[in-house]
Amino acid sequence: MPIELASAEAIAELIGQRASGVTRLVVGIIGTPGAGKSTLADELERILADRGIETALLPMDGFHLSQAELVRLGRRDRMGAADTFDTESYVSTLRTVRSTTADVLAPGFDRDVEEPVPDAIRIPASARVVITEGNWLLLPDDGWDAVAPHLDLTIAVLIDDEVRVPRLVARHVAHGKTPAEATAWVSRSDEANAARVQPTLALADVVVRLP
Repeated sequence: MPIELASAEAIAELIGQRASGVTRLVVGIIGTPGAGKSTLADELERILADRGIETALLPMDGFHLSQAELVRLGRRDRMGAADTFDTESYVSTLRTVRSTTADVLAPGFDRDVEEPVPDAIRIPASARVVITEGNWLLLPDDGWDAVAPHLDLTIAVLIDDEVRVPRLVARHVAHGKTPAEATAWVSRSDEANAARVQPTLALADVVVRLP
């Protein structure tokens, strides 16, 4: 059963303990779409920096397949699903992050155009903690089962749907969709992804419920 922690501060304390005495700790944050994964990652980075622990962020979003590739594969209308990412490249990057003593470059993601941006993220060799976040980190199939062995600590973010769903709609509107388009996308795509992510949350080492 996962450990239940009540706040980002408590999680940061645990990460600090796990990072002590190791060269690098790789932390994975999972959750349903709109759960607040990136918000938690940002907060943990800030708290850990205040404690003198250099931390780098590696969002899974940078490993989206390009729009052209999604169209070619017939998957554009469900972008964000488990089979719309370059899973092999993501796993390869995690492997490098764990093993290298040099800086690592990784792709970022431009939400306005919904395209990955090559080499947009630099993970410095000096980072003692690397936090990666995404929906599918603990999925047991579609190639995602290769991710977990590269994670030292996994954290599941829990949130009520009454908060999560409106947040998702607002995010899509902020990035260019009409309210009707955003609502339709959330209902069709994001909620299908949420249903698939939900069973994997119990596989995490730690769970936290965000407001």
